[in-house]
Amino acid sequence: MKKLAPFFISSLLLVSAAACQNPSKTSESAPDTVSQNPASPAAQTTQEAKEDAQSELRRRQLNEDIRAREQRNNATGGDTNRATGDLASEVRSKLEANIPDGQITVAADKQGTVTVNGTVKNQDQLNKIQPLAQEIKGVKSVVNKVVVAPPKQ
Repeated sequence: MKKLAPFFISSLLLVSAAACQNPSKTSESAPDTVSQNPASPAAQTTQEAKEDAQSELRRRQLNEDIRAREQRNNATGGDTNRATGDLASEVRSKLEANIPDGQITVAADKQGTVTVNGTVKNQDQLNKIQPLAQEIKGVKSVVNKVVVAPPKQ
């Protein structure tokens, strides 16, 4: 029994570490990684994402998610012990709420660098990404790989 407990705990840690490697995405059709080349999304896909993100309930959920992660971060040591998954998730929530029809993937590293990839439908949305991401506590720099790609008709 004494040998089984450490094995179980190490297995659990290994699985959870592997699961944390997934980037945060604003929609199912967003690129799978921040290094993948984005493609123009279908018009129906962007419309569905926009309708979901613009609903009042979804906006409240996104804002509550950001607030809850900030509170947990403050309670567990602040910026010095910030989880990269929390940082990526907060940026993703912020972008999803403010660029509702974007197809965006977000990843973060321990140094506070956030990498954003995917597509948006116009230059105004592209210009919003960096300032919105910088609003999140703990973001030191933003690597913006997002391209303007209007939806396919």
